[in-house]
Amino acid sequence: MASLKKKALKRGLLETVEGIRLDAEVTSFYNLPVYTPQGRYLGVVEEVVLDLPNRRVGSILLARTSPKIVEGGHKVAVPYRWIAAIGDIIILNHFPERVAAQRRGAEEEPVAA
Repeated sequence: MASLKKKALKRGLLETVEGIRLDAEVTSFYNLPVYTPQGRYLGVVEEVVLDLPNRRVGSILLARTSPKIVEGGHKVAVPYRWIAAIGDIIILNHFPERVAAQRRGAEEEPVAA
């Protein structure tokens, strides 16, 4: 694994921003609890979805979501622009009161809109 990172660094695939390696920055999001602007627990970060053409984080995928907010406790993708603060927890600056799951035949994962 370390040799793959060295090769990626040589090729410029893992860059640094102000001395911070981007891969380290993204992995620090994993398993962070996420809360709504009202302070309600929403879920934990399972995946970080990158917007590679624009070289930025596009969204975060939440797992173990609260069934009180996300119907059925399904995973839900949250646009990165909705994040207000990141520390020991993530606080969103926007999230709907309730997210309904789409029925079979539609997308499997609900997306907060």
